[in-house]
Amino acid sequence: MSQSPSRRARPRPRFPLSRVVLTAVLLLGAAATGGTAAAGAAPGSAPLFWVDPDSAAARQAAEWRAEGRLGDARIIDRIAQRPQAVWLNEDGPGAVVRAHVGAAAMAERTPVFVAYFIPYRDCGAYSSGGALDAAHYRQWIDDFASGLGATDAYVIVEPDAVAHMVAGCEGADAAERYELLAHAVERLKSRPNTKVYLDAGNAGWIPEEQRLVAPLRSAGIDTADGFALNVSNFHTNEDSLEYGHRLADALGGGKHFVIDSSRNGNGPYDGDESWCNPPGRALGTPSTTDTGDPALDAYLWIKRPGESDGTCRGGPRAGRWWPQYALGLAQRTPDRP
Repeated sequence: MSQSPSRRARPRPRFPLSRVVLTAVLLLGAAATGGTAAAGAAPGSAPLFWVDPDSAAARQAAEWRAEGRLGDARIIDRIAQRPQAVWLNEDGPGAVVRAHVGAAAMAERTPVFVAYFIPYRDCGAYSSGGALDAAHYRQWIDDFASGLGATDAYVIVEPDAVAHMVAGCEGADAAERYELLAHAVERLKSRPNTKVYLDAGNAGWIPEEQRLVAPLRSAGIDTADGFALNVSNFHTNEDSLEYGHRLADALGGGKHFVIDSSRNGNGPYDGDESWCNPPGRALGTPSTTDTGDPALDAYLWIKRPGESDGTCRGGPRAGRWWPQYALGLAQRTPDRP
C-alpha cells in the first residue's frame, strides 16, 4: 500500500471577510435568544469547538433543501453540523482570524485554525504555494498571531512541513524552514490562550519516529503544546494513537498530541494514491477533548471533509468542495449524537 502522504487538499481561501462578520452578528443574536447556531459541537467536551455556520457543507445542505433534496441535505448535515478547522493559506490572515475568533467567542465555542503558508508549501505538489520567502512568512505569521488576541483557540502549524523535509523534499532549505516553524510556534504561543500543535505527519509516513525528533526540536516542539498527526489522512485512531505515544516517548518531556479524525472512519485505502480522494472512506470521530487518553488532547476534524485532495479520481483542484465525495463520506457514516 502506498504510504505517500504528500497529498492534500488544502482548502481554498475561506469565505469573504464581510460574510464572516455577518455570521458573527447572527451568532450573537442566536446566543442572546437561546438559538441553535452552535449546534453540532461535540457533546461533553471541554472546550466545545466552534461549528462554522457558513462552511461549504452548510451551504450545500441549504442548497439541496431549497431544491427539495431533503434526504441528501440531512445526510450532508453530518458534516455541516460538526466542528472543523479553518485553514489560513493566503495573505492577510489577521483580519480573517480575528473575525472567526469573534464569531466563535459569541457562540461560546473554541475555534481551530490551521496555519498553512510555509515557503515551498507541499514540496511543490498539489497544494504548492505559500510565502514568497522567509521575510514574507515571518510577517504573515505575526499578522496571524495578532488576530488571535486573548481568546481561546487551537492552531495546527504547517501540515507536512517537517515530515516533508525528513522524507527528502528537494527545493526547500531545511535550516530556514525549521527556523521559520520555530518562529511560528513562538509567536502563536505568545497569545495567552492559544494551544499550538506542530504537525508531525502520520503513522504511515515516517515509520521510524526517531527520525522526527531532531527536526521537531529544531522546529520548536519544546515550545508548542504538542504535535498533530494524520492531518488530511485516513489512518485509524488506534494506529495514530500508538504512533503518537511512540513519538511522544521519543521526544521526552511528556508531549501531548492531537489526531485528525475527520475522514478515518473506515481507515486507509489499500491501493495506489491512498491519500488522494480514496473511495469508500467515511467520517471519523467528531471533534472532542473527551479522548480517554491523558496524552491525547483532542480528536479534531482538521481536514474539512468533502474538500478535494487534488485532481485525482475525478476530483476538482485541491481544496475545492466536491459534493459527490462529501455525500459518500457522510452516507457511509452512521448518525452520531
